[in-house]
Amino acid sequence: METSILRVKNLKKEYSLGKDNTNLVIPDLNLEIKQGEFVCIMGSSGSGKSTLLYLLGGLDDPSGGEVFVNGHLMPSGQNENALFRRESMGVVFQHNNLIPGLNLLENILVAAFLVQKNRKEARQKAIRLMNELGIGDLQERFPAQVSGGEQQRCSIARALVNDPDILLADEPTGSLNSSSTEKVLEIFAELHSRGQTIVMVTHEIEAACYAEKVVYLRDGIFIDAFNMDRTSDRSKNEKALLGWLTEKGW
Repeated sequence: METSILRVKNLKKEYSLGKDNTNLVIPDLNLEIKQGEFVCIMGSSGSGKSTLLYLLGGLDDPSGGEVFVNGHLMPSGQNENALFRRESMGVVFQHNNLIPGLNLLENILVAAFLVQKNRKEARQKAIRLMNELGIGDLQERFPAQVSGGEQQRCSIARALVNDPDILLADEPTGSLNSSSTEKVLEIFAELHSRGQTIVMVTHEIEAACYAEKVVYLRDGIFIDAFNMDRTSDRSKNEKALLGWLTEKGW
């Protein structure tokens, strides 16, 4: 039986632009994501997709509504959110946000030591992840000494080191070349095959087709969802998704 791992109820987000002037990005959104799903959020520029991801991850506070993770209401306030996020979620950004003065292994351990008390086990877990992601021989390299794709794989390891219930990714391939993009997306596909719940924002058709479902937003409103045909190859799914998005006004 499928279980809801992430549920959004009447979510609202608006930003103040000055006296008596606001920008309503998400007016009233309801969404449910099942345990183990790989969901991609798409929409035109300004549709609210990255804002939604930040709200799902507790990186920003909603103006109204609720976000539930494993049935638990996400707390309000950045300090409470940070504690909740460390234990429940891993986040991969377009720009990897690695600490320049730390080597790749140390960048992963920074996240691990915030949660895990046994530092020896945390170190072993970080090294295992680096090996699985093909960067095990780069442990002592600094971010500036490796490629963009290798940096992003390090950020994925950092996001996974605390065994998050949900992996959130905001345009994770947006700054990568085609070869690195493919490697990162293949990693996501492998993680999904192991049961990892993934929610990814992207504007790339090719990237979206690694997911099993695409959620389309317009002006912060959930319009419709597209389910990938797993019996078809990726090129056919890309054509089908493009046609569907075009019909929705993408």
